[in-house]
Amino acid sequence: MTASLMVTKRDNHTETLDLDKIHRVVTWAAEGLQDVSVSQVELSAHIQFYNGIRTSDIHETLIKSAADLISEQAPDYQYLAARLAMFHLRKKAYGGFTPPSLYEQVKTQVAAGRYDEQLLADYTKEEFELMDSYLVHERDMHFAYAAVKQLEGKYLLQNRVTGEIYESPQFLYILVAACLFAKYPKETRLDYIHRFYDAVSTFKISLPTPIMSGVRTPTRQFSSCVLIECGDSLDSINATASSILRYVSQRAGIGINAGRIRALGSEIRGGEAFHTGCIPFYKYFQTAVKCCSQGGVRGGAATVFYPLWHLEVESLLVLKNNRGVEENRVRHMDYGVQINKLMYQRLIQGGNITLFSPSDAPGLYDAFFADQNEFERLYLQYEQDPAIRKRQLKAVDLFSLLMQERASTGRIYIQNVDHCNTHSPFDPTVAPVRQSNLCLEIALPTKALNHYLDESGEIALCTLSAFNLGAIDSLDELEPLAELAVRALDALLDYQDYPIPAAKNGAMWRRPLGIGVINYAYYLAKNGVRYSDGSALGLTHRTFEAIQYYLLKASVKLAQESGACPHFNETTYAQGILPIDTYKRDLDVLCEEPLHLDWETLRSEIKRHGLRNSTLTALMPSETSSQIANATNGIEPPRGLISVKASKDGILRQVVPDYTELKDKYELLWNQPNNDGYLQLVGIMQKFVDQSISANTSYDPSRFEGHKVPMKQLLKDLLTAYKYGLKTLYYHNTRDGAEDAQLSQAAQADDCAGGACKI
Repeated sequence: MTASLMVTKRDNHTETLDLDKIHRVVTWAAEGLQDVSVSQVELSAHIQFYNGIRTSDIHETLIKSAADLISEQAPDYQYLAARLAMFHLRKKAYGGFTPPSLYEQVKTQVAAGRYDEQLLADYTKEEFELMDSYLVHERDMHFAYAAVKQLEGKYLLQNRVTGEIYESPQFLYILVAACLFAKYPKETRLDYIHRFYDAVSTFKISLPTPIMSGVRTPTRQFSSCVLIECGDSLDSINATASSILRYVSQRAGIGINAGRIRALGSEIRGGEAFHTGCIPFYKYFQTAVKCCSQGGVRGGAATVFYPLWHLEVESLLVLKNNRGVEENRVRHMDYGVQINKLMYQRLIQGGNITLFSPSDAPGLYDAFFADQNEFERLYLQYEQDPAIRKRQLKAVDLFSLLMQERASTGRIYIQNVDHCNTHSPFDPTVAPVRQSNLCLEIALPTKALNHYLDESGEIALCTLSAFNLGAIDSLDELEPLAELAVRALDALLDYQDYPIPAAKNGAMWRRPLGIGVINYAYYLAKNGVRYSDGSALGLTHRTFEAIQYYLLKASVKLAQESGACPHFNETTYAQGILPIDTYKRDLDVLCEEPLHLDWETLRSEIKRHGLRNSTLTALMPSETSSQIANATNGIEPPRGLISVKASKDGILRQVVPDYTELKDKYELLWNQPNNDGYLQLVGIMQKFVDQSISANTSYDPSRFEGHKVPMKQLLKDLLTAYKYGLKTLYYHNTRDGAEDAQLSQAAQADDCAGGACKI
């Protein structure tokens, strides 16, 4: 009966359904795969065929049928579905399976206004033909199904209104390389393009959302993370909101430091007016964040930072809480609470925390970041000063409220501001770090804007990338990859546009990069070690030592060629201080692994030549970009051997790498007895990482009496993270009984390396 059905072709003419043609396509897609059944895919799809069905709908039905069969017993269906999806994608883009030549592709898309016209100005036809010879379109067949759907949904050149697709992945990769290395000397640039293309198209280097979706198009803003500091004035608040709006519209995730805003009831103009406090201005920022949809790539998102000792802290801590009314809640942003050693000491000693409005305590807010001894001196002084408005709470009550809200929302984050400044590449006396970003992995200096075009302000931008640890067999491979990553991202800083002078200041003065890792869980499984038992500490120490060392080495080499970043003198590197000099010594008790690389020679080279980039490392969640490489995301343990992640295209199943060989080697999130092993590993990473790390805490209530995680446990983990030098904590994950669906909070993070976390 099915064979007599009529189908509608792409050009709208009709013909009889050809089952043999369908069989040939599915058989082609199944070639070389294990435990997949062509007939099962066909049978499932045939049930949904009807008279007059479009051939494009037949293809989509086959894809969905294959994707629905992905399981632990038959993981290779993810590749069968991917090949069918890629075949379909190419048919939509080119009208057939074979892509055009690179030169024809560029000419066509530049003429249509979709590719940057500078491509044709920078390269000759002969150079495009040589680049075309580098392309390996067969690599399109190495993606898993989740990757193809993410590429189609977010990264490939397309009309987001009509859904038309204009390119396939290998064009994306080669043209990103061509754009980034365009200004290199003609005698070397094609070699860099070739090597960078190979590194990204074989998944050794992972690129974030703004780069993959934006580089090669006329839009030129590719930094993943934007950090904006707000001052305590209406002009600064308005400038902050305007800056948020501009950068949300250009695909960036936003970090807002709003801790300097004075508290409710403060005097304005000598008592002429009564200050309305922080919450109305947070609402203002929220409106700015949600104004733009970021071109359909993702929704706008922001994290707002404030100190634990702010006079309004009890109201600020509950802003995401579902209880309460709209007037006292600002639920559509996330929050980072800033803490330092003195606050923790008050907790441990059973003391009080005194709350102040920053406007009432001169110098206290600045010292909180720049000078811990001065902060303590002023804090104690102001506690004794009866003329200063203040309020006291028991430290245990305030910390308990913080952790209660962190647990109930999952989205109240932690920034240890002293660690951000004492274990930092920046000299805090001249360039203090006052905030982090949307996803808590960036730690860069900022300066508040007095007005939107203020040329004395500093908005911090960070451009991200990551090494795929699962794709390397030796740490020596990191050296050439580090050079490629540093050169490409550093070139991007000059290639992109800066709509706000303060943002150009931050990028040009400091040239910060944040290169992290993906596939860490697979890396541990492949090496036969685990998160929870200490067996991975030595491997992690060696790995992150190599990452930071080779990145610094690459940046020194670039500084020799192009000069150090202009504000290199504001770094601790300029003083000969390296990350290996300032880490928390508590880590030495955990791991006795020695340093294996020649840090002293590197130290002298840095002092002699400087660094092109003031920062080089940051460990981001990389949720979506990890899917492109079929990798486990960031540094996180997977929740299951198959993760099921929601996307706008529906549910995407992704199987962990090398499932068949390593399924018993993975340590899954909820199989870990507690957070201790994970936090120790993050501490080891933080020893070398010059910015920060998106690290999570996770709890299974069923492990505790009454199925409730005790406050004592939450506080213990917070103190453990501080003890091991963690600068930031990101999500609080709670196992809620729905783990079979694998829809984690981390999975809902749309890709922090691409700048947005959304539910």
